[in-house]
Amino acid sequence: MTAPAEDYVELGGSWRPAWIAGGFAVLCVVLELALPGPDLPLFAWAALAVVVAIATSGSLAGRRLWTVRVVGTGEESELSVGRERVALTEVDADHLRALESGVDAGAPVLGGGWSIPKGCTGLPLRLADGRTVLVPTRDPDALRAALLTAKGTLEP
Repeated sequence: MTAPAEDYVELGGSWRPAWIAGGFAVLCVVLELALPGPDLPLFAWAALAVVVAIATSGSLAGRRLWTVRVVGTGEESELSVGRERVALTEVDADHLRALESGVDAGAPVLGGGWSIPKGCTGLPLRLADGRTVLVPTRDPDALRAALLTAKGTLEP
């Protein structure tokens, strides 16, 4: 059995900080080997390793916690943010269709966390039980269109 194709994926983080820190570490190693003179102290190498580890773990955490996916169509469609999942059958399509912009103050953020991540806006979703949750996204219009398409309402 094959997995359904993903209709919409918005990555929650970038590997750019990890690549920059790793590239700087490689440059330091090359300069250490190529240039004459005293070696870099051990604490400087340890500090460089800590910076690379922090940049890499931050990139990985952003990807795991804040990646938004809309998978499937119709009754089997699902929205996931990090580990949290919401079946699109629970989403109020009329509210989503009428929604233009804005954030519902005080609503919990889907995926966890205290607030919307930096650089994102919150797309409010009203669920069937009356609760409203915020979906962190960098492109609310594209996510809204993907949700409506996956839900089976082809007119965004």
